[in-house]
Amino acid sequence: MDSGAIRRRLGAFLAVLAASGLLALAAPGEAQAADASSCSGRKIRTFSFSTGSVKLYKSGNYLCAITVPKSSGGRRPMMVSLQARGFEPVVDKGLFAQHAGPVRSYVGHRKVWIKGSVGRGSYDSGGWKRY
Repeated sequence: MDSGAIRRRLGAFLAVLAASGLLALAAPGEAQAADASSCSGRKIRTFSFSTGSVKLYKSGNYLCAITVPKSSGGRRPMMVSLQARGFEPVVDKGLFAQHAGPVRSYVGHRKVWIKGSVGRGSYDSGGWKRY
């Protein structure tokens, strides 16, 4: 084998090694960031109700919503719904310990209807609103 072939193989090996090292370091940080807010973009509104709140985030022409309980505890019924006018609602509903959602929808310049609940408490925007 000539020295040029050895250098090419060594270079390819080092590139693969460096890429795998970067992926190993980056993956845990990304997972933690996703757990912190679960929605990308900037938080534009928080709608509080008796047992929790619905947090609304905006990123470009997309909205993202998540329902979080007021107090920590075990699994309980939670729901979050985000509907852009003219589209079907995007819903996450079930028994959750930490949050319902995130639900994300393209809204463009449309008005939206937002709902959320934790146990017996709930929030309903009560109509179409622009955010």
